[in-house]
Amino acid sequence: MTDRARRLDAFLETAGWGGAGRAGLANDASFRHYLRLDDGPRNAILMDAPPPHENTRAFVTIARHLRRLGLSAPKVHAEDTKNGFLVIEDLGDATYTRILNGTTKQQPEESTLYALAVDVLIHLHRLAPDDAIPAGLAPYDDATLIDEANLLIDWALPAASGHPIPEEARRSYAEAWRSTLPTLHAQPRTLVLRDYHVDNLMWLDGRDGVAACGLLDFQDALDGPAAYDLMSLLEDARRDIDAGLADAMKTRYRAAFPGLDRQGFDDSYAILAAQRHAKVIGIFTRLSQRDGKPDYLIHIPRVWRLLEAALRYPSLGPVADWFARHVPPSARRWPHE
Repeated sequence: MTDRARRLDAFLETAGWGGAGRAGLANDASFRHYLRLDDGPRNAILMDAPPPHENTRAFVTIARHLRRLGLSAPKVHAEDTKNGFLVIEDLGDATYTRILNGTTKQQPEESTLYALAVDVLIHLHRLAPDDAIPAGLAPYDDATLIDEANLLIDWALPAASGHPIPEEARRSYAEAWRSTLPTLHAQPRTLVLRDYHVDNLMWLDGRDGVAACGLLDFQDALDGPAAYDLMSLLEDARRDIDAGLADAMKTRYRAAFPGLDRQGFDDSYAILAAQRHAKVIGIFTRLSQRDGKPDYLIHIPRVWRLLEAALRYPSLGPVADWFARHVPPSARRWPHE
């Protein structure tokens, strides 16, 4: 038995779950692992999130904050943030992804699921920033956004071309983003959950209103532009979304904020879309090359299509020009194509 396994056993014993049965659950792109705990009339989820890669303290903070706002984050039953162990509420198996794939008994319509997810964002974004954003939460600032966009040139482009990006091209890439990101500064700020998509949303049958949408994977939340999570939902790296549905959901969101600066919001949405897609292409490549998780590579062609669509937006002119100069179509691909 490893030292971590012994610590896990001791944590569960102290938390009152030592005798519970354990069944593995599907893992994700992170370093986290999950077990379903079954102790007769009660059940829960064990999150094993080893530091320093994962931050259970942030998960606990954001989960409790979301619950205070009337949203359905899992309740935290027991915690050992030093070692990265949590026992949290089991919200079931009805993730949006499983419902949309037809692998659960619950079968709400796709449009119903997306409308509920948009309504959660409307609920959150209607709050004053001081209410929506936990005190002391780090900002989603330009430096962070550029660091994330750099994952494309750190991992994906070298993998596709077979050589590193020249230093001059790296400098001009950062400058292109730096000249574009100020557009975001005029946009409303709110709590940005950052991985708001169907893999991390659940249908909670029996709960009413926005509480019917279960929320997962929000520990990386930041203080950032309101357009981010809507974009993350509707420009999903892992599944194609009908353009008509995406337009209807944008219209639903905008209708809730009649005073919204439409042009500024659309500019912000496009810039954040391009930034996220660049980041995700880099992350999926890194997952394969560094972490031995090649399954994510299959999504890269879709994310390139989403990135190229975002780059056609006028507010991304400098970034689009950089891609035109430095990334030929032959490099805009799955590394193994």
